[in-house]
Amino acid sequence: MANEFRRGLEQRHVMMLSFGGVIGTGLFLSTGYTLQQAGPIGTVVSYIVGALLVYMIMKCLGALAVKHPDVGGFHTYANIYIHPSVGHVVAWSYWLCWTIAIGSEITAGGILFQKWLPNFPVWLFSLIFIAIIIAINLTSSRIYGEAEFWLSLVKVLAIVAFILIGLLILFNVIPSSLKPVTASTQLFDVPNGLFGIFITMLAVNYAFSGTELIAIAAGETKNPESVIPKAIRATIWRLVLLFIGTIVIMVLLLPTDKANLLESPFVSILDSVGVPYAGDIMNFIILTALLSAANSGLYAASRMLWSLSEQDNILPVAKKLSSKGMPVNATLISLAGALLSLLSSVIAPTMVYLVLVSVAGFAVVVVWMSICLSRINQLKAEGVRKRSAYILPVTAFTLCLVSCIGVLFDPNQRLATLIGLPFCLIVWLIHYTLTQKKGDGIHETAR
Repeated sequence: MANEFRRGLEQRHVMMLSFGGVIGTGLFLSTGYTLQQAGPIGTVVSYIVGALLVYMIMKCLGALAVKHPDVGGFHTYANIYIHPSVGHVVAWSYWLCWTIAIGSEITAGGILFQKWLPNFPVWLFSLIFIAIIIAINLTSSRIYGEAEFWLSLVKVLAIVAFILIGLLILFNVIPSSLKPVTASTQLFDVPNGLFGIFITMLAVNYAFSGTELIAIAAGETKNPESVIPKAIRATIWRLVLLFIGTIVIMVLLLPTDKANLLESPFVSILDSVGVPYAGDIMNFIILTALLSAANSGLYAASRMLWSLSEQDNILPVAKKLSSKGMPVNATLISLAGALLSLLSSVIAPTMVYLVLVSVAGFAVVVVWMSICLSRINQLKAEGVRKRSAYILPVTAFTLCLVSCIGVLFDPNQRLATLIGLPFCLIVWLIHYTLTQKKGDGIHETAR
């Protein structure tokens, strides 16, 4: 596939782009609920297993991205190593996943801003929010990379500061109103048994989603053959340290019975040591996290739509690149899709929007499974016979499959599979039928 994108991204840009997609508001706001559901030891175990799964996915992704440093990322891998119709499903699912996320983040940003200016209209701040992310996404890949680098850095520094303050409290270096949880009866308490841990593991898998953005960025990265493997290794161990470090601090400082009542574990621990304006500081960090996640999301959605246009002849107008190599039309169409999903949440929250959110939640597992299967087929295509080479992709694929089956036992997540799976099958069937009728002309992937 002809790739006209400018390779302006460096290793630090690619790494922070991945951080921008992964570190969202969930880590700052909802981890208290996770702790309450699975208990201290259950939460730690869930995040360790989630980290191992991400490691396996990223290893598979690295091998594919180096061989095919393409803007289409896993859309291209699925086209080549599985089937064009599967690639079509992966691309549309992922595009939908991010467009829905962007719409939610825009609204959440407007609501959070009202904490400082209560009379400021949410819609007006949302317009400002949209203008900022459009400006960033339509300049150049290098300027985009710089903007995302600094936005993500705010989140990373906030987490590092949180971990350091937590350690100082644990070692009695600074006074705190929180008392470390040291009793084994509390640390090893599992409120909802093994089922609670299992359900938390499913949620944690989604918490790590976004790491796969590196594959999309490979098409705009300088020297991807050497940069992508380095960026993946650096991203994996930093994410593991940040996520698991944060969870361990929470486990040791927040009693399980109080965790669910906290608005934010971060605010609770900052307040305990007398940090002034802890709520305002966290509000700023979360706003930055929202802007960063929306920025990364629009980047991912626009590139995936461009890839669909280029490879599958869907919406030919989305192929247009600016003089600086940016997909202008694909970016604007993706943003329009985000605003339409946001509108559906107001007009038909129990019908259209619920279906969209369910499909989006299922998309992450679909993408991860496609990466694993693409890697397995890549190894076969290259004539690799060593069984040990297949251990990582097969294990990761199996864990993802178990996650899909497991959500059926959780009423809160069941809809993701019950709606997401039929959606994928319908998209696959439509594309497969069209390709059978029109031949290979509908699909232009360079193999």
